Amino acid sequence: MASLISLIMPRISTILNARVLHHSPELGLSTLFFDDGELRVPKVDAPPGAGVAVEIDASDVSIALSRPMDVSITNRLPGTIVEVKYLEAPYACVTFDLGVTRIHSLVTWESVERLGLQPGLRAWVMVKTVAISKMDLKPHELPEPRPPLAPRNPRQETP
Repeated sequence: MASLISLIMPRISTILNARVLHHSPELGLSTLFFDDGELRVPKVDAPPGAGVAVEIDASDVSIALSRPMDVSITNRLPGTIVEVKYLEAPYACVTFDLGVTRIHSLVTWESVERLGLQPGLRAWVMVKTVAISKMDLKPHELPEPRPPLAPRNPRQETP
C-alpha cells in the first residue's frame, strides 16, 4: 500500500479596503472600488458607498504575461512584480505592485521558471470573482472613488 504524502500549502492573502460602487442584481454581482481599480465580486449585502475589506487568497491569484482577453476571469489588473520568494517546494510567492496596492500570488517554482518571473517584470494578476470573500469595514477608512471626467467641449479654445 502506497503512503500518502500530505503537502501543506502556505496560507498567504491580501486584504484590500474597498467601497461598494454598485450592484448588478440580475447577475448577483457587486462592483467595488479600491485604490488601484475595480473588482467584481459576488453580491455584497451593503449599499453603494459602504465600505468593505476584501480578502484575496494568494492561491486564487493567477498570473499572465500578456493582457488576458479570452478568459473567464473577470478581475484582471496590470502590475509590476516586486518580489519572488521561494517557499518550501513547490511553492513560490510572487508579490505585485499595482500602484498603491501590493497583491500576492501563490504559484509553483515551475511556473516562476517557465514564465521567467522576476522583479521589475510587468504582468497581469487575475482573480476569479467567485474566489473573493468580504468583511465589514468602516467607510471613513476607505478610498474615495475618482470623480468622473468633465465633459470635453471640442469648440472650447485653449489659452
